[in-house]
Amino acid sequence: MKKLLLTMLLLTCMITYAQEVKDNTTFDEKLAKELGADEYGMKKYVIAFLKRGPNRDRTPEESAKLQRAHLDNIKRMAEEGKLVLAGPFLDDGDIKGIYIFNVETVEEAQKLTETDPAIQAGSLVMELHPWYGTATLLVLKNYYDKVAKTKI
Repeated sequence: MKKLLLTMLLLTCMITYAQEVKDNTTFDEKLAKELGADEYGMKKYVIAFLKRGPNRDRTPEESAKLQRAHLDNIKRMAEEGKLVLAGPFLDDGDIKGIYIFNVETVEEAQKLTETDPAIQAGSLVMELHPWYGTATLLVLKNYYDKVAKTKI
């Protein structure tokens, strides 16, 4: 009798839970396809941690020139749709910043990092990892110009 009651209680819980799971009525199939989203609204990216490189001894002028070239490369990759997000960390640790690449393989991201003047100069090194995140990261670029009073 106890087993029967326990089984019925378990079935009741499962049925109640199953009824609570609903379809997403705001789902936009066209947008999901455009962004390359899977059924969970997610997609593959490659995340890069920009770490302090071995070659950082430069004059302030050389550092400024290298930083400008680094930022120009970031802009180029973003305009090509290959770089979704980039930014520095605000502490003074060995990890200096982050990139999220809109590519599916670490090898593709590696080729992109090799175009960065700061990588080429040894000022930064990249640590790359496959990453699974929201496909809506791809629409961030639609808002940057609206919120950035001063461009980098």
